[in-house]
Amino acid sequence: MTTQLIDGPSGALEIEFTQSGDAAVVALALICHPHPQFGGTMDNKVVQTLAKAFVELRCATIRFNFRGVGNSAGMFDDGVGETEDAAAVLDWAKAQLPAATPLIAAGFSFGCFVQTQLLPRSQPQQLVLVGPAVNRFKIPEVDKSTIIVHGEEDDVVPLADVMNWARPQGLPVTVFPGTGHFFHGRLTELKAVIKRNVSTTPR
Repeated sequence: MTTQLIDGPSGALEIEFTQSGDAAVVALALICHPHPQFGGTMDNKVVQTLAKAFVELRCATIRFNFRGVGNSAGMFDDGVGETEDAAAVLDWAKAQLPAATPLIAAGFSFGCFVQTQLLPRSQPQQLVLVGPAVNRFKIPEVDKSTIIVHGEEDDVVPLADVMNWARPQGLPVTVFPGTGHFFHGRLTELKAVIKRNVSTTPR
């Protein structure tokens, strides 16, 4: 596990890069955190849970603080600059691994929006969206292989909004009954769902 600063579009970006011990890395997982203006950081519990799941799947994982968060330079930029931050972090991480390493792109809440904005450039093998903020940002259509997880009692992004977004695309949604936006008390189960559904086999 390595926490460090790398060059980003608006100055330094704080990252944490983890490889899966002695086992051969099967994929790279890029994880984006929730909204910076509402306390979102790379140390968010859902983000950490995603990272643990990916490490257990023998992925190299990289999570980072968007501009203006923690030790990352800059100011909040409505998702535009944050997408550029994610692109810079992805480029750095790819340079640490063999060129053919497949990518899994994961996000929580606002981080889902950023990942979908990056899709034309990142072209991940699989997309993982937890609590996607479809009621706050225009999240485009996504690939049918996308994993979507949401809490039944999410008071930040109502489940009905997510279903209305997913339904026309024919996308399945894994719903955690009685669970809010931050998956309090359900993180172990969230990790299990991610591990069970993510495919690290190259397409």
